[in-house]
Amino acid sequence: MLTKHIIERIFTLSKEQMITNIEKKRVELIEITAKNGLNSTIAIHYSQELDKLLNEYNRLYLKKAAK
Repeated sequence: MLTKHIIERIFTLSKEQMITNIEKKRVELIEITAKNGLNSTIAIHYSQELDKLLNEYNRLYLKKAAK
């Protein structure tokens, strides 16, 4: 049986990993837009990927905190 401490640690690690993924995608987007422009197909694709990550983070962590 998982203790509360272990469950909280697993939750924290996944939250930290999600933040890391968001930061990496943001850096990638900045690099892509600098090279290809804001309206390029690839920049739009990276922007949409970042939006998905941010929306998932908000759904999992921010809305729960607001309750």
